[in-house]
Amino acid sequence: MGTQRESGEFVREPLGVAERITADGSSPWPVQAGRYRLVGARACPWANRVIITRRLLGLEDAISLGIAGPLHDERSWRFHLDPGGVDPVLGIEWLREAYEKAVPGYREGVTVPAMVEVASGQVATNEYAALERDLSTQWREFHRAGAPDLWPEPDAIERIGEGIFHDVNNGVYKCGFATTQAAYEKAYRALWARLDELSEHLATRRYLVGDTITQADIRLWVTLARFDAAYHGHFKANRHKLTELPVLWAYARDLFQTPGFGDTIDIEQIKQHYYGVHRSVNPTGVVPLGPDTANWLDPHGRAELGGRPFGDGTPPGPPPAAEQVPPIA
Repeated sequence: MGTQRESGEFVREPLGVAERITADGSSPWPVQAGRYRLVGARACPWANRVIITRRLLGLEDAISLGIAGPLHDERSWRFHLDPGGVDPVLGIEWLREAYEKAVPGYREGVTVPAMVEVASGQVATNEYAALERDLSTQWREFHRAGAPDLWPEPDAIERIGEGIFHDVNNGVYKCGFATTQAAYEKAYRALWARLDELSEHLATRRYLVGDTITQADIRLWVTLARFDAAYHGHFKANRHKLTELPVLWAYARDLFQTPGFGDTIDIEQIKQHYYGVHRSVNPTGVVPLGPDTANWLDPHGRAELGGRPFGDGTPPGPPPAAEQVPPIA
């Protein structure tokens, strides 16, 4: 996942299979319905980004979904929630098996999301940012009727997305895995400066770019959704809880209550993963019982700002029965 510099700063490792799946023949992997299985995990924000994108675009029939459980060790993510501890389509116990089929002797990080070719059982790509964009642009033939445009203003989305990635998505990890006080404080200050900036930006507009949900909102939301459950305490990102930030908390609830967002996460699995796997941060592996999550369903009042969540499109229907998550209680 990452390494530490001598300064104690956390550095995210490069992706080991950074290919693309395209419809135009520009990559070794062609777009083809039924050819690939998206392997994600309910706990992982990087996987959550691609799972939300797939759901909003209605690609469930074209790309199947495998879910690794929240617990793993140095060997990799594993399918411990599936019957027999084996993915029912790929027939593997550890995701590492699919990486090693792609790259014999594979030594890089075994990450989710990973798009796996079903027939060969090998990872085609784990490049999550390219996957997000390619699901929108390369897989159009298989989008549902009414699929939204998640990239209406690509330059603006990438510009705001860069800051979100460095200071928020990755920023919480920089806080949590810092091994010196100076490295931690640097990451902490950058995180909160960016969240303050985003809060001001969202105070007068419902979404980050334009008046519809875009990929930028997906990128920010996956971190906000995990903030109080994991990052505030576990990663010491504790200036405030999300629930103490009126604008960002209302924004996060608005999206949580939008089809395609809250119905893709499992707070219990998020806590099990962060507190149970990161033993360098939480040596006991004890998982907290809190926080209360029923407040995610409280009214958010954000509709008063206008906006059209899906633009000229429509909301996705309910998730397939096999992909449903436990309701917030």
